[in-house]
Amino acid sequence: MRPGTALALICALVFSPQLECATTCQKSHRDGRAEGRCPVELTPAAPSLQPGDMYSECVALRVWIRADDFCKAAKIEILSPYKETIWPTLKKRRHKNKCLNERHPDENRIWCYTQQIQQSNTSFSWWELVYDCVKAEAGSVVSVSYNTTSSGCTDSYTVPDPVPEFDLSVNRSSKSITVTVELGEKVHTRWCYRRNAEACMDGSASPQLTIDPSQSRLAVLNIPYMLPCVCIQVYYTFRDACRDNKCPLQKEGLTDIEDVWRSSEVTLYESAVKWSSVCPASGMNISALLCWKQREHLCIPVVASTLEKMEDGPNLKFNTSTVDKHPKMCVQFSLQGSHNISCPFQADMTSWEVHIGSGRQRVFVYLTSFAPATFSIQLCVVNKMGCEAIGPVHTIRMERKTAETRMNVPPHYLVQRPCVQVWQSDPALKGRRILCPDYAHNRCGMYAMAALILVVFIALLGIFLHHLTRSGAAGWLWIQKPVLLVFSSEQSAHVSAACALASFLQGELNATVHMALWAQSSQKQTGARTGVADLGPLPWLYGQWENIRKAQGKVLIIWSPEAKTTYEKWEERETLDKNERKKEDDGKNQDVEEDYKLNGKRLAKCKKAKAAGKEECVRLCDDEDWYQQTEPSSVIAPIFAGALALLQGSLQQCRGQEVAIVYFQGLGHSRDVPKALRGVPRYCLPQDFSGLIQELGGMRRGTTSDSCPKCSRYGWHSSSPSDYRHCCLRHKERKRKG
Repeated sequence: MRPGTALALICALVFSPQLECATTCQKSHRDGRAEGRCPVELTPAAPSLQPGDMYSECVALRVWIRADDFCKAAKIEILSPYKETIWPTLKKRRHKNKCLNERHPDENRIWCYTQQIQQSNTSFSWWELVYDCVKAEAGSVVSVSYNTTSSGCTDSYTVPDPVPEFDLSVNRSSKSITVTVELGEKVHTRWCYRRNAEACMDGSASPQLTIDPSQSRLAVLNIPYMLPCVCIQVYYTFRDACRDNKCPLQKEGLTDIEDVWRSSEVTLYESAVKWSSVCPASGMNISALLCWKQREHLCIPVVASTLEKMEDGPNLKFNTSTVDKHPKMCVQFSLQGSHNISCPFQADMTSWEVHIGSGRQRVFVYLTSFAPATFSIQLCVVNKMGCEAIGPVHTIRMERKTAETRMNVPPHYLVQRPCVQVWQSDPALKGRRILCPDYAHNRCGMYAMAALILVVFIALLGIFLHHLTRSGAAGWLWIQKPVLLVFSSEQSAHVSAACALASFLQGELNATVHMALWAQSSQKQTGARTGVADLGPLPWLYGQWENIRKAQGKVLIIWSPEAKTTYEKWEERETLDKNERKKEDDGKNQDVEEDYKLNGKRLAKCKKAKAAGKEECVRLCDDEDWYQQTEPSSVIAPIFAGALALLQGSLQQCRGQEVAIVYFQGLGHSRDVPKALRGVPRYCLPQDFSGLIQELGGMRRGTTSDSCPKCSRYGWHSSSPSDYRHCCLRHKERKRKG
């Protein structure tokens, strides 16, 4: 076997079978390297980019040898990636058919044959030895040394691990990143989360996409969580290719805290909870405290319950060794004002139980403990910051038994709807259990009771008025002078009671009653343009007030607790500058009138004429749908405010007898009337009903003020009011003709 063939065989066995290894040694006319430099040269050949294989290169070796070095034991050593020694030897060729590159199989020599030794100085002759392939994989180093007895040198070459060039474009709205690569070989791309400097975890959710630049240079990666540790990898398709990472969100910081919570995980240990995320937790300032889960979307923070934090590599651990481990005792994680709640504790981890019951201004607390301990109990009021403690702290010592504690709740606390917080104080555990009585249930009962009382009151008032009229106990027949009723509250109970009074005065005593609510419905029936919607609330009131004054009638202001507040505000407003007040009132009146014109149709529901006063009043006042309003009335408030101004003027002119104040028992009190109006006549219905009728000028049987003594003498007063009225009219007509 020839030496060249043997060397090729060795290369085929030791190195890759895909590359042919050949060595030549021939005379060269010049030195391939500059004088004084190492005569060794390593040159990379075409790389291997077969899919599925590792990246590798064939490195060609060239060594220039002086002719006199053959006599100095010249030696070439390939030091890495494998070791091999070559002995170049100069030898005269004896046969013309010999190859120029023969290798001795036993001595690992390369014979450098020459056909004839020239008759010249051989010290200046050069030989070039070429070893065409030293195969090396990506990242490895090819090192070759050349030594003689008088000199030596070494040269090396590092095989690169190539990475493709690419650019990124981020779209936060769609949570995607677009990858653009340069023209060239096919590449793979995927996203990953960088947990540390060495590892970028992609996980099973990150698909690998292949980009063929000959078809398209773009690829779109959908990112589930847009976090700062998101990185993009682009690498060639051969095996174990080097991956270049770019993290486009790293400099921007956290922009979507919700992605942090969605990508996190809480693990419960015996004395700690571990918080982990796809990104290193060390780069996030996350804190944790306890909260009590009151209901699905309400977890009340517990005071002084911040948990101790410890770093555990890329994760965080929070100490829970002294925490009350109840299923409703949760951990609230916080980051940049955002919160995430986790409830990791199980029911079998707690050693005591508590529940409450409620009574009249009293709360019952029932405790059960499976181990000796001391417990503390205190009232508190829930707010955004937690449950603010109020009242004293009650302490109870438990010795493996059940105990009951009663807590009195002062009346002024009931308005705040306090809860009860209970915690184990010795041995101390972090966390407070917050239990709240069912105030909603109690409030419903109160509402039902109030509604029942209102119904009973109105029924009794109606029965009383009906009995009073039919039995003739008071002896009144009718009220001749007109009456103007002014409401002061928009509460349904107030309006219902006032309407009942108006219905009685007009329906039973034939009084001419003027009321803004009636004027709204009757104006369209009569065709008159003098209603509230036409004139506006205040002009209508001023006109009615003046008509009542001329007719010597009465203005009845139906007072209420709300009227007192309105009066105080009105009195403060009266102290303002007159010009400013006028501008302010004009603007408000205009707004009120516009609102009323837009909504006036809603109030006009009666279809009969005003002559059927009783039926109209009953329909207006008893129609529940008519008065169920979700917005304040546009009539009651401005008319009441105007009535206060007119009342003030009447009092200044000593004409306070034109006005009387009426309030209903159970719906108001005499103390609701301001001291400035105590000189105005006041009547509490129904107990002062007879006095009110006298105030309104009701005609009593047999009185000298009777304008029809003849009708009274013949008993017309005992008939119906209409018969008595006809008698008086006939009597006056006869007197006029006579």
